[in-house]
Amino acid sequence: MEFSKIFEDFERELAEANSEAQVALVKSRYLGKKGQLSEILKSLGQVSVEKRKTLGPRANEFKLKMQAQVAQKLSLLERERIDRNLAKERIDISLTDSVKAQGAPHGGVHPVSKIQREIEDIFISMGVEVLDGPHVEDDFHNFEALNIPSDHPARDMQDTFWFPDGVHLLRTHTSTIQVRGMMAKKPPFSFVAPGKVFRCERTDAGHEMVFHQMEGMMVDKGLAVSHLIYFINTLLEEIFEKKINTRLRPGFFPFVEPGLELDIECQVCRKKGCSVCKQTGWLELLPCGMVHPRVLEVGGVDPGTYSGFAFGLGLDRLVMMRYGIDDIRHMHSGDLRFIEQFRDF
Repeated sequence: MEFSKIFEDFERELAEANSEAQVALVKSRYLGKKGQLSEILKSLGQVSVEKRKTLGPRANEFKLKMQAQVAQKLSLLERERIDRNLAKERIDISLTDSVKAQGAPHGGVHPVSKIQREIEDIFISMGVEVLDGPHVEDDFHNFEALNIPSDHPARDMQDTFWFPDGVHLLRTHTSTIQVRGMMAKKPPFSFVAPGKVFRCERTDAGHEMVFHQMEGMMVDKGLAVSHLIYFINTLLEEIFEKKINTRLRPGFFPFVEPGLELDIECQVCRKKGCSVCKQTGWLELLPCGMVHPRVLEVGGVDPGTYSGFAFGLGLDRLVMMRYGIDDIRHMHSGDLRFIEQFRDF
């Protein structure tokens, strides 16, 4: 029983194996049920007890070595496969435009980022400030300060990602920045606050768990609903560069009174009905309203002197309407083929 010769042949064949399938064949030839080493182990019952005491441990020793080398070879092949895939998909961001033009794959600015920058430029040109705020918030800024106490049914409208401490959460809307902005400023003021928000809800063509909003707020003396409607319609015309059909419906939001829902005519199906607008021809785009006096008070603003309006613009849905995208999930897929479509916009 030449263990050394069998092991030598095994090592040679394993070294020549260039794929996982070839490694499997080598393993089967030596360690399978009918493999060479397995046949030797089966035959040990036919030799004397003295020889068995010597051959048995030696055969097991070679078996363990072979198994270890097979595992090492498979690990090496897997690393090589991963390296090949990474090299194939690698994007060199230092390449010049002339080199990129030769066909090297590359992405571009995400459409949500593009439209966010565009809208920010519109607001900045109007003298409106752009604010930012944290993703991780507390109950006060996300709910209490917005007139949503712990027993308020409105909390059920936003399925929230809570942290284990029961105090912190991932913000469910950019209205949290509205609270921080009011506390930091003295009226009159106007600002917008773009950002990512998080809600624990089922995804479909028009809904995601992580999406983008742009909160807007203006506080001054004598502001009314008419100012809000004019402001929003002007904003949408600037964004779409044409007149857009909209409709207003009564809406309930604890932080505004009165509250309104602004719907936009679906730009994907042109009001014919599709999965994005749930066959209605209209898409909810912009909840808005006059800021509730209690919210102004929490923000340090005297509601007897000042009034204000606020709105929350859904950036993801706005991108869908702008470019005719029929599924919001495309925008969060991380697929470069999707991003590449927007390089020239």
